[in-house]
This record gives sequence, C-alpha cells and structure tokens, in this order.
Amino acid sequence: MKLKQIITSLLETDMYKFSMGQVIFHQFSDYKTTWSFKCRNKDVFFTDEMVEEIKEQIKAYCNLRFTEDELQYLDNILWIKGSYIDFLRLWQPRFDDFTITTDAECGLAIETKGTWLNTSMYEIPVLAIVNEVYFRMAYDYSHLIKVFNEKLEEKVGWLEIHQSKYHLSSFSEFGLRRRLSAEAQEMAVKRLAIAKYSSSTFVGTSNVYLAMKNGLKPTGTQAHEYIMCVGQGNHKHNPAYSNWYAMESWVKEYGILNGTALTDTITTDCFLSDFNLTYATLFSGVRHDSGDPYVWGDKIIKHYEDLGIDPQTKTLLFSDSLNFEKADKIFRYFQGRAKVAFGIGTYISNDTDVEPLNIVMKVTKCNGQDVAKLSDIEGKGMCKNPEYVEYLQRCINWRMSNK
Repeated sequence: MKLKQIITSLLETDMYKFSMGQVIFHQFSDYKTTWSFKCRNKDVFFTDEMVEEIKEQIKAYCNLRFTEDELQYLDNILWIKGSYIDFLRLWQPRFDDFTITTDAECGLAIETKGTWLNTSMYEIPVLAIVNEVYFRMAYDYSHLIKVFNEKLEEKVGWLEIHQSKYHLSSFSEFGLRRRLSAEAQEMAVKRLAIAKYSSSTFVGTSNVYLAMKNGLKPTGTQAHEYIMCVGQGNHKHNPAYSNWYAMESWVKEYGILNGTALTDTITTDCFLSDFNLTYATLFSGVRHDSGDPYVWGDKIIKHYEDLGIDPQTKTLLFSDSLNFEKADKIFRYFQGRAKVAFGIGTYISNDTDVEPLNIVMKVTKCNGQDVAKLSDIEGKGMCKNPEYVEYLQRCINWRMSNK
C-alpha cells in the first residue's frame, strides 16, 4: 500500500447505511445482492498501479472492526436498536466478497457478491477509496487541496453574515462518496461547522465518523437500493408496488422515527400512488434526487394538500447535484410553502480545478434477479439487463393506467 490508509473506521460511511442496515438485519437478513462499479467519465482511466492500490486499500478496510466507542455512539442514536448494535459488534467486511480487475473500459472493474447485510456496507467506502487513490495518483494532490481550500473559503463566505449572498435554510454535507480525500471532507465539515451564518443552518454530515469526531448530527435515511431490493428482490412481488413494500417495512421498523422517503426509484408518479394518508402522515418528508426540482416540489405539495395535510409541516429535501446557487433558488421558490432542506455533496467535498469523478457502485441483482431503478430523468439507472428494465416499465405503465 503506497498511500496512507484511506478508510480508518467502519463508521466512515453514510448514515443511511446504518438506517437501512438495521431494517435489513431485522427483516431481510437472508437477501443476497450483487453490486457493480461504473465510471461515467469517458476520459478517465485507472492505471494498473491505481488498481493495485485500490485493492490494497480495500483489503485494509476489510481488516477494520467497530470499536466500543463507535458502537456506543451508534447506540445513542434514537432509532438504532441494541440487537443491531450487537450484530455490528460481530460484523466484519469480507475481502472474499470482492472481485477487482482491470476488465473495464476505464481500467477498473469492481463487483461484490454476498449477503445484502455485507454488500450494502461496501458501497460508500469503496467509492471513497477509488476517488482518493485516483486524485492522489493522477494529479499533484498538494495543488488540488490548495485550490479546494481556496474555493471552500470563498463558498462558505457566501453564506456568512458579512456577505449573505445565498440563503439555504437547512443543509447537510453529503459528499463522502465523491470526496477529493478524507482530508478535504474533514476540512469542509469543520469549516461549515464554525461558520457564522445569516439565514442558513448547517445541520450536519452524512459521514458518521466525522459526525462523531466533530460533535455533529449524522444525517441520512434511505437510498434507492432499499426500495429496489425490498420491492424487487422478492420474486412474488409486483415491482410496480416497490415503494409500498419499502414503506411498509420501514414503518414496521421505525414507526414515526427516521422518516424521509425517497420518491424517484420507480418514478415519483408511481411513488405518490402508494404515498397514502397513513404514510404521508408518518413520514416527516420526502427526498428529491432526479428530475426538475420545481416540478417535483409543486407535485409533492399538491399531493399533501389533496390528502388534507399542511405542506408546511413537512420537509422537502433536495439532493440532486446541488450547489449553493441552485439551493438558494429552490429555497426562495418554496419558502413559506413547505420546510426546505438540502443535502449537498460533490460541490462541497470535491471542488477543485479538475473535474470530479462521476462514479457509482449500484446494486444490480437481488436474490439472483435483476433489479433496476427508473428515475425521473434518464441516465441514472444501472441495470445490466434491458429486458428487465422493459418488464419493470410495463408493470409501472399497467399500474398507472389501471388505478
């Protein structure tokens, strides 16, 4: 291993991995999944040296264990249960679950296979490792971190009292999977935590390790993988009802706690068919991750109103490729109509003079069957079987035309 160890704690993942992980442990522990890595940048190539370093970094990650201090921190989160903490006390990543080769156009292919309990936990650390290895080995890292810090200072200034250029209401840092480096993300989180804001509130970070280390709130609820696997992993299920199955199991686990629903796994219109009065009441809000944010927000607000729910009691959380300017415009548009919050990732954690990597690690199979998401915009899905995507689309079309 030529670089310092990148992932040094099993807490160094996004909070929603633990939120989902507890449901998986209690309700879907027998599910098995396959995950595949993809680099969407056409001009990026991982050298053999980079691939070898990524392998060694993942091996080092697989040697980590949760410490008692880390488990105690998780145990103090309101909705985390003791039985799940006991499972994590025994849990360890398995390097045998990984297949890492150079057999891809970008020079790096990664696939993981195993229980959903295991493979779900690998996604975020793997992406963080790939990012940091690439930027440290492909560029002059000292130059990148210097530019990063300069841009960070300028951006935070736009939110502070002396400038007050942008108004974001509540926002969190969501940048672990796309960060320049561990150093850069911590630099950003610490700077945001001490800023003197005019009309913005820094809520916390999705990085649980940094939240614990810096006395911040760990933020995040659920991801597309959860709706995909719960709704499509059981072969008896009609996948057009994926959102219903996912919300039902989530409420069984958490009741009214930990409730931000993700809308666009199989399109927001299909989601709203299942987002009935009960679920709309129990969930504290919904998250936007694809499509036009203004059209989406108007649609969600109307849905709440049609159900007789005051939208101002609910939160619209926006998390799709945001910067401060975009978030400011969205906040101004919806201000006074609903609570508004933002999860901002790459713009905070990897803004230099070099284009960030557009890399993903997505679940592609569950229990031997293809799974897919059909977001509110093309290009965000990653299913290896176009026939399954067509089948899923037909199921959704049939359901939406036969309400």
